[in-house]
Amino acid sequence: MDSAFGSLFRSTFFAAHPLLLSCFFFTSFASIHVYNREPFIDVGNSYLLSGGSEGIVASLPASVSPSERNSIHNGRAYIRFENITFWRTRTAAKRGTGPVHVIIFEAADRDNIGGSAYGGQRAICCTADLAKIEGCKQGEILRRPSATNINWPIILDVRFKGKSKTTSLDSKGVTIKKTGMYNLFFVACDPNLKDMFMSGKTIWKNPDGYLPGRMAPLKKFYVFMTLAYVCLSIVWFLQYWRFWNDVLQLQHCVTAIIALGLFEMFLWYLDYVNFNNTGMRPVAVTTLVVTVGAIRKAISRLLILCVSMGYGVVRPTLGGLTSKVLLLGFAYFLASELLNITEYVGTINDVSGRARLLLVLPDAFLDAFLILWIFTSLSRTLEQLQAKRSSVKLDIYRKFSNALAVTVISSVAWIGYEVYFKATDPFNERWQSAWIITAFWDILAFGLLCVICYLWAPSQSSQRYAYSEEVGEGLDDEEAQALTKGKHEGQGGELSMVKQEKNVGRDAQFDEDDESEEEEDKRE
Repeated sequence: MDSAFGSLFRSTFFAAHPLLLSCFFFTSFASIHVYNREPFIDVGNSYLLSGGSEGIVASLPASVSPSERNSIHNGRAYIRFENITFWRTRTAAKRGTGPVHVIIFEAADRDNIGGSAYGGQRAICCTADLAKIEGCKQGEILRRPSATNINWPIILDVRFKGKSKTTSLDSKGVTIKKTGMYNLFFVACDPNLKDMFMSGKTIWKNPDGYLPGRMAPLKKFYVFMTLAYVCLSIVWFLQYWRFWNDVLQLQHCVTAIIALGLFEMFLWYLDYVNFNNTGMRPVAVTTLVVTVGAIRKAISRLLILCVSMGYGVVRPTLGGLTSKVLLLGFAYFLASELLNITEYVGTINDVSGRARLLLVLPDAFLDAFLILWIFTSLSRTLEQLQAKRSSVKLDIYRKFSNALAVTVISSVAWIGYEVYFKATDPFNERWQSAWIITAFWDILAFGLLCVICYLWAPSQSSQRYAYSEEVGEGLDDEEAQALTKGKHEGQGGELSMVKQEKNVGRDAQFDEDDESEEEEDKRE
């Protein structure tokens, strides 16, 4: 069961989140948390303000050289307070108030804050009944020592002097000696501090920099992903340049997706390096990264849809479906862009469940619609290729459909795992492995892209995959290869005779096929 502070932490964390976002219009801070006249929220018998939640790795025991002590890579991990100032109302200053409590605790110790008397409502501040049971002082935080360190959770008291309306917390740091998910709350138990607000900032640092612990592995991950895209780009562009005269429209699209993917992975790496070195994420940089990612995702899905519909293979154009396909791609771009901006740009902590759900639903709906349309079109294309006995194209499309099926099954399975992972870890205690959730989708997309590159790699026989109105889709593979080979060798005379003989018997069939495709486009 959730502890008193556990349930309160979850509700106030989500409630405070939008308030903390308000000060991040131009620059977003993550490991540097900035508070700009933030109000306290009434929760139970206390007033709370969430100061942040991050995974922090323990400070390294090894000593560092004097030259490295001021470096961000000095092996020290801490939470430091700077310019923390509290304001109370004039009425509260006249009456006099109790202290403001600053609580730092590890997620595993959440049960050690607060309590419940006789099974009633759980509270953070000590009540008269809890004072009798727990021996705490009424009006102060109920705290029990951690099983691993009696000095934790840490509570710092900040008191107002006389009738002053303001008070400040001295700049100080709390060294982190144990790896864990740490939470910071500012709590007031005195009812007279109801309308209090606070400004200042806290700096959260890991041994190797300001990057939050749950994001740190992603910096190395995007190095490997960038190298993977570089290798794929080298292989693809060599073939692309070598067989430039035989390149298909489809292969131009694949080239654009590879370039966007490489650019996106490199930008993610730069974003995390800057984040780690400065503790800040400029909105412009992060927005550029997520926009490039949204464009890549939208184009990739449209490419798969067009290939599944047989564009350039069994039909020269999309006909009346072109506008619908482009509209769907634009809608998906907008949905993906909004979700990624909300998730990555200007956020301190995780987006609340309800807020993220509202943005995930359109993205998920469009993905499901695309999958349905893709497999419906792919089934129709396979039937057409089988009827026309185009065994080379049929073999490629069967491999492509198998790859898509594996991708969809893997995606559904991973979504189920992701839901289970988050549902069983409400306080992010498994933060050290949370990066895998994000990394999987990039790996899956790269794997499918590699399959497409393999199936439609540029070569001197690329034209075998293309739609040809003159040669006709009914030719068997040996004739098609002979025609292609003959064209390169300059044997035009004999081939023209063959084409004329074949076309005489198939002109009527071509007309029927074209008419049926036009009618099908109008219906769709």
